[in-house]
Amino acid sequence: MEGIVSFNDWSKLDLRVGKIIKVEDIEGADKLYKLTVDLGKEIGKRTLAAGIKPYYKATELKNKLCIVFTNLQPRVLKGIESQGMILASVSQDEKHVHLLQPDSPDIELGSRVR
Repeated sequence: MEGIVSFNDWSKLDLRVGKIIKVEDIEGADKLYKLTVDLGKEIGKRTLAAGIKPYYKATELKNKLCIVFTNLQPRVLKGIESQGMILASVSQDEKHVHLLQPDSPDIELGSRVR
């Protein structure tokens, strides 16, 4: 069946709980923020370029918990090496974007999402 992912493929994804600790504008980028995300002791801090600027103010993102795809191949966006991808739900018309996050602030940073 087309579009079906095997369990072995799913198990290759490393999704972790992170906390956005710094939000910066990227010069010349209307949609991107440069985020510094703390992913706990095991992984440490990562820099991500995220196209969420039209949906969030920088002050709304600081200290927000999120889910990060940590073993995605790095990619350079507007001169920033993005070392993962922050996950979000996106409405079909792309008018609504919401970060995926744990339902409790008690979860340890770096915890795996399974």
